Amino acid sequence: MNRYPSIADHGLIGDLQTTALIATDGTIDWFCSPRFDSPSIFASLLDHSRGGHFSAHPHDAVFETKQLYIPDTAVLVTRFLTENGVGELIDFMPVSSEAPSTRHRLFRVLRCVRGAMDFDVEIAPRFDYGRQQHELKVADHGVTYTAGNTRMSLSLIREPDDERLARWQETSDGDLHFSLSLVEGHMRGVVLETGSEAPPQDVPVATAQRLFDDTVSYWQDWISRSTYTGRWREEIDRSAITLKLLTYSPSGGLVAAPSAGLPEQLGGERNWDYRYTWVRDASFSINTLVRLGFLDEAAAFGRWLRDRVVEPLDSDTGPLNIMYRIDGDPDLLEEIIEGWEGYRGSYPARIGNGAAEQLQLDIYGEAMDAIWNAHLAGIEFGQAGWQAICDLLDWLADNWDQPEEGIWETRGGRKNFTYGRLMCWVAFDRAIRLAAAYGRPAPVARWTVERDAIYTQIMEKGWDPTRRAFVQQYGEPVLDASLLKMPQLGFIAPRDPMWLDTLAAMETELVSDSLVYRYDPSASPDGLRGSEGTFSLCTFLYVDALARSGQLAKARITFEKMLSYANHLGLYSEEIALTGEQIGNFPQAFTHLALIDAAITLNDRLDEAAARGRH
Repeated sequence: MNRYPSIADHGLIGDLQTTALIATDGTIDWFCSPRFDSPSIFASLLDHSRGGHFSAHPHDAVFETKQLYIPDTAVLVTRFLTENGVGELIDFMPVSSEAPSTRHRLFRVLRCVRGAMDFDVEIAPRFDYGRQQHELKVADHGVTYTAGNTRMSLSLIREPDDERLARWQETSDGDLHFSLSLVEGHMRGVVLETGSEAPPQDVPVATAQRLFDDTVSYWQDWISRSTYTGRWREEIDRSAITLKLLTYSPSGGLVAAPSAGLPEQLGGERNWDYRYTWVRDASFSINTLVRLGFLDEAAAFGRWLRDRVVEPLDSDTGPLNIMYRIDGDPDLLEEIIEGWEGYRGSYPARIGNGAAEQLQLDIYGEAMDAIWNAHLAGIEFGQAGWQAICDLLDWLADNWDQPEEGIWETRGGRKNFTYGRLMCWVAFDRAIRLAAAYGRPAPVARWTVERDAIYTQIMEKGWDPTRRAFVQQYGEPVLDASLLKMPQLGFIAPRDPMWLDTLAAMETELVSDSLVYRYDPSASPDGLRGSEGTFSLCTFLYVDALARSGQLAKARITFEKMLSYANHLGLYSEEIALTGEQIGNFPQAFTHLALIDAAITLNDRLDEAAARGRH
């Protein structure tokens, strides 16, 4: 087994409150409980020796693996092929209720489907990022782990008349090894449970089968509600399921990714914790899910966003933070896990996120665009929400014309980013539309003045006549892929000559064989050492922009090429390295949101072109 598997060599399971990453060799190397942003229990993905893991694989020294999802579900199957037979590891988590829960169950069902197979299982937890020692208590019916106030149990899945299937071997450091010998047709396994005070007990095979069936039914019933019927349905459905997995059901918050510390450059320092809810991501998710017909989820995200708007912060950086914990807590203190080497030596391994209190003006436009799209879908804000919107816009009217940190959370100081100004324009534009749609009292005259002033400023200072392109920041010739959203947001017509020139400039400078960089760090220092890969979100934004500008052939080949970079399960991390390897936190919600949007836009434009051809 590899010391550090590739980031892409993982599948994701979850119960809508937390998730686990499972490598293609059957190892859980990232699992936090009871929530996405809780301290880790297994985290060998960030430090092989200190992080902890839960492995299950054939005893044979040589085996091949294949991994797939049960169709239209988040139930993961890892298949093992050996000389003696074929076995399967089925991983799933029964979906939790919508109330916050400390109890979570992770089923690891082992079965032999051909021949015979001996499985080796090793459980090596390291609580609180390896900072909390644990005690292990072994009994005939299972195992109990205790680490401070945290309790975890391990129970066997077996038949009542089974003899002792497990041969426990306890190590001095509190790890556990055991083996299971199965023949064709046998199904046994283990259940990992966190947060329950009940002692471990045998789980009958029939009970495990029932919970498996229920979990499969839940996911298949959920995805069947999608209203999308166009091209690339399989890729869109997998992205939608992934977004649902990344949703914290009790609050409606969407985490940017379930992982922390995975590098944007192998060996580099750009290793951030993404287990939080960004205002930006939550806003985009509302728009995307409305397009797929998932109005309940869009409404839940809308309520999360409403709560942030209605209860503004008393902060020097404005009434909204750029990100929060999944329950709305703004405290995201960043720290380094001391002693951990990081993924493949990518030090430091960070938890928390120090960018939380940055000034990023674009979030106000993204929030208002989401509220506008929610309105179009019949999801409305009440009077308290409207008053909060007016207060937010009053603040923005006084503060939009200032330097800020920008969408990419750079740490090189505040600058006059064009994208930030663009989204301030969006904020006022959508607020004006909402006031008219609702017939609510509002200082529309002032909002109109501010909106038009921003438009004029972008045209005068955000446009570089020498580059013949809209640029990243005023007075600098650097290009930025975030501006690919300009036509999508209605700021400029997609076939306007100024926009087509910008798109052509980006193709020359930011596009590499269809993959798109965010910007060039060497030309625009961002306060961090090293470089990064192409940004998958930006590639899908490029597809969307090409399709809107009528360049359908280029848009389609770019999209199809990007699909080839997905992992074996259709999942994407944040970035793609020069080698084609996925890097950055995994899987990333932003990427899957952009995939869905690009696919829908491209599909609609292709249908329109076909209809014109028929006439």
